[in-house]
Amino acid sequence: MDIVTFCAEFTASLQRAMPSCASCVATLDPATNLLTGGFKYGDIEGRDEFDEQWGLVEYGQVEPTSFTELAHADVPAAGVHHATGGDVRRSARMRDLILPNLDCADELRLVARVSGRAWGGIALFGEQPFDAEDVAFVASLSEALATGLRAGILARLTLAPSSAVTGPAVIVVGADDEISQLSAGAQARLDELGLRGHTVTPQAVLGALVAGARRYGAGLTDALPRGRVHLPSGRWLVLHASPLSSPGGATGDVVVTIEDARPPEILPLVAAAFALTGRERDVIGLVLQGIGTTQIAATLHLSAYTVQDHLKSVFEKSGVSSRRELVSRVFLGQYAPRLGAEIAPSGWFLDD
Repeated sequence: MDIVTFCAEFTASLQRAMPSCASCVATLDPATNLLTGGFKYGDIEGRDEFDEQWGLVEYGQVEPTSFTELAHADVPAAGVHHATGGDVRRSARMRDLILPNLDCADELRLVARVSGRAWGGIALFGEQPFDAEDVAFVASLSEALATGLRAGILARLTLAPSSAVTGPAVIVVGADDEISQLSAGAQARLDELGLRGHTVTPQAVLGALVAGARRYGAGLTDALPRGRVHLPSGRWLVLHASPLSSPGGATGDVVVTIEDARPPEILPLVAAAFALTGRERDVIGLVLQGIGTTQIAATLHLSAYTVQDHLKSVFEKSGVSSRRELVSRVFLGQYAPRLGAEIAPSGWFLDD
């Protein structure tokens, strides 16, 4: 299933087993755990006025029940009521965002993990506190949710690009969290992010990037926020942010850049989504370089038969039947339709 369909069916099934007044499924970049989109259901469906604030709160501080922290926790689920000893207002997310805007008593979080990577998560909002059995039950669904999200990312890989937006776009967000400057094409890029079937708006992703950049500027993390987003057209975008400063020091301003992802940024994510083993990734890396079976075997110190076995496994996982289809599916889907086009000053293909 594509992500839109899968998330709707997953939450409907979960609602029958564990009723909640509202829920939200988030998609994450498995390399950085940055928010890339999401879907709202129940009492929060159609409400987007707090999306940017959510991104700022979620990524602006450390909380044990945040998706970022749960991505590395021993148990991939947690209830805020249980985690705070019954005082949910100790959670800034509950105190400043959820309680003032949603008639609920607790939030239960789950991060969707498989093979050590987090592909997303779900938040359930309950009118009554969730107990330890609820947390344990939801935690048991982590791999199932991750597998569905991971497969959904690739459901539209082969569709051709259709956007006329070219080159990187730059957005400057001021210390007051308002957009102060936009480069040419930046609004179109934001519009692209809002046309993916997700009900979490681009403002939530923007807020997450801004908050992550400020944490980096404050020395609270050693990594700048970065995420890869897959569009329904089959194209990939990469988003990243960095804090700005003046000669006098930090200003609170943040610059956000959105651009088309290049092959080195896409291939690791696609390989992870196909659940390729380390050796299968080695083989596919050489295949993409146009290297034949005999040379691959010599390079990796394997027999030709073993290389063929690895290729057969890769073909089955990626749903192709030949090397040519494999290259198209994992590499050329975004680029082949533009081959032969002129190159713009940005270094990207110039559309007709």
